[in-house]
Amino acid sequence: MAIKVAFHNLGCKVNSYETEAMLAGLKKRGFVEVPFEEGADVYVINTCTVTNIADRKSRQMLHRAKAMDPDAAVVAVGCYAQAAGESLLADEAVDIVVGNDRKHELPDLIEAWFESHEKQSALDDIGKSRRFEEMPAECSEHTRAFLKIEDGCNQFCAYCLIPYVRGRVRSRDPEDVLEEARRLAEKGWSEIVLTGIHISSYGLDFEGDAGMRAAGYGAPLIALLRRLDEIPGIRRIRLGSLEPRLITPENAAALASLRTLCPHFHLSLQSGCDETLRRMNRKYTAAEFAEKVRLLREAFDRPALTTDVIVGFPGETEEEFAATVAFLEEIRFAQTHVFRYSRRKGTVADRMPDQIPEPVKAERSAVLLDLNRKNRLAYAKQFIGERREVLLETAEEGADSPVWTGYTPEYLRLKVPVNGMPGQYVSVMVKEENLLLTEE
Repeated sequence: MAIKVAFHNLGCKVNSYETEAMLAGLKKRGFVEVPFEEGADVYVINTCTVTNIADRKSRQMLHRAKAMDPDAAVVAVGCYAQAAGESLLADEAVDIVVGNDRKHELPDLIEAWFESHEKQSALDDIGKSRRFEEMPAECSEHTRAFLKIEDGCNQFCAYCLIPYVRGRVRSRDPEDVLEEARRLAEKGWSEIVLTGIHISSYGLDFEGDAGMRAAGYGAPLIALLRRLDEIPGIRRIRLGSLEPRLITPENAAALASLRTLCPHFHLSLQSGCDETLRRMNRKYTAAEFAEKVRLLREAFDRPALTTDVIVGFPGETEEEFAATVAFLEEIRFAQTHVFRYSRRKGTVADRMPDQIPEPVKAERSAVLLDLNRKNRLAYAKQFIGERREVLLETAEEGADSPVWTGYTPEYLRLKVPVNGMPGQYVSVMVKEENLLLTEE
């Protein structure tokens, strides 16, 4: 009888891709996917450790899975599994622990557990890994496909655990990326989202630091995009989060020349104050970041520029926070994701003095969220009265007549009253009443 496996994914788009890849590997071995509810033989939780809340959610889901069936195998895989390491094996709710860069071994580990009913572990020193774990996914989304091109990060920002649980930059061979992209296009996916932990560093490990400086930062990513741009059937390409220093005059011009690239760029800011950026170990000033924004706005017509900001970083004074507010008011991002600083053991920021009280973080977060709502509306209103191409995604349930939601190239979310189907492109007149500005 086939083994029934249920997945629950936590965290980022990279985790989503890897969940699809692990599921594809298990199906090839004869496993059968079932819903994450009672009745599975194996429960796989792809964990996250980006914040303390993510850790807690990971532990809760592991225990929830064991409670659904004490005789089933519970698997902890991914970033929290890598961070918690062997200590997770002491948890009676967990039967198998799989770190990053060992996910391809999941079918063997599960089969070994069923043979012995002894705890299984696949954990390495991720910092020593220098190979990309080739594990293609079988996309289950109806309209866009995620394509992982890179893993790891060399940035070591003061607040972040990710380089410690994901390791150094490891780039996927461009021929493997192109092969998967062609396969996705042949199967009908016309929008592809390139994802990774730090995709701006794609190819850094091909050439090394000296070679990258000679070629220009981001050159391998630009070269890859040019080849993807030529694949028949691909109509849109979106990029994951980008490092601001990727945006040079030459790279901005190269990006603007691509037929498929959506004018939607996520540049992670974190703070608009130079002193805070310095403590964070971010490698730019606010003025340098603003220059990158100017380059993109010159190269593209009203690009959607989105960002992340952390409030309450250790030592953030009222004056420093005010500098961030002023910067966000000046730049006018299409969307700002606001995060309260989460103290992470093992990071530089955890040892910093002047930790900010939670009530202060909450107050500052509320200020930025209110500003974000105003900026989002202002950005979207620029397009009212214009026609935009929308990729239909989901139909509204219970509507008297068909109403779909979908996205423009700028990632504006619109309601579309049309008889359609997922993955269909339609031309839509943007009106205030069909703009959807709630959090996706």
